[in-house]
Amino acid sequence: MKLIDSHFHVWRQADLPWLAGPMQPRIFGPYEPLRRDYPITEYLDDIAEQGVVGAVYVQANWPPEQAGKEAAWIASLARETGWPQGLVAYADMTAADARPALDRLAVNPLLRGIRQQFHWHETPQYRFAPRPDLCADAAVIRNVGYLAQYGLSFDLQVFGGQMAHAGRLVESCPDVTFILQHAGMLEDLSEPGRAGWRQAMTRLATHRNVCVKLSGFGTFVHRVDPDLIAWLWRETVALFGPERCLWGSNFPIEKLWTDYPSLVAAHRAAAAGLPQHAQSAIFHDTACRVYRLNLQGGQDGT
Repeated sequence: MKLIDSHFHVWRQADLPWLAGPMQPRIFGPYEPLRRDYPITEYLDDIAEQGVVGAVYVQANWPPEQAGKEAAWIASLARETGWPQGLVAYADMTAADARPALDRLAVNPLLRGIRQQFHWHETPQYRFAPRPDLCADAAVIRNVGYLAQYGLSFDLQVFGGQMAHAGRLVESCPDVTFILQHAGMLEDLSEPGRAGWRQAMTRLATHRNVCVKLSGFGTFVHRVDPDLIAWLWRETVALFGPERCLWGSNFPIEKLWTDYPSLVAAHRAAAAGLPQHAQSAIFHDTACRVYRLNLQGGQDGT
């Protein structure tokens, strides 16, 4: 089965202060092996013979003022290698008016969406955003709404406890497609934690303009856990349907604890009980549609 990797990164260490600076507690644990360049050539070696026919680069937290430089670099890689086929760039949705930044990014032919990470957690190590309710901020709602004018999606990254605010954002921007990162970032694997996540995801699933990435499932356990992956697949696909689910590797973050073939194998095993059309949607078709990918060999975003 052909795969589209809807969530991966490449980088030059010198471009990223979080990789070049002192080690800090991170959501994915110790990350010394990532403190180096991860070039597109290594990514292509990682995905070799895994059936990956397309990929979407997701912004990797360059300094905010260099978002255009990051996007331009990714476009240069695509010209040189043919990869990636899509780009999710950074723009500050908390600005008074994000449209000047979007205008600058819109000249990039790879641009498909925007990500700004809004995840906040009581545990400081899991925290990225400055406060938990950014999704309800008037400027954020206004700026995310502008994405519809550019034909762009928004990669939404929040924890379950923030999904009520996220629902307000999604409802306020009905013409924008939202792609929830890492299936809502389940961090509490206790029964109450899973129940709270399921309840929050159930509410978010009522909004038809929300899709979900089945990705990043090793973030909090720091390993490939086939049982956890299978459980998250079952729950998420049951709530959103295969036509609103898409697969991503989150490489090279997941490379901290696994290799690409092992990761793909675990996700394929989780999908094995689904009908073929559902597997095709999650592994290929949904990403092709929501990110409007035009792939060689007759694949397109229709």
